[in-house]
Amino acid sequence: MNQTAKLTISLPQKLASFADEVAAEKRISRSKVVSDCLEEYARRRKLAEMEEGYKAMANEHKKFAKMTEGIMLETVPEWK
Repeated sequence: MNQTAKLTISLPQKLASFADEVAAEKRISRSKVVSDCLEEYARRRKLAEMEEGYKAMANEHKKFAKMTEGIMLETVPEWK
């Protein structure tokens, strides 16, 4: 079962009104609206962190390939 924590937050009136609008459209609570938004933010943040990590690993692999190119060509001459 999911545990929940009660929070008291203050929002600009414009965001509070938007949360009410979304809650009414989807027939969910404002808490669910906020929770869904935070879950989506967490998902996007994780994806961005993963993308950053993959790019860093690609750079490391390129550096390693350049560093070992000479040895590889000596070891496997038919790859020249």
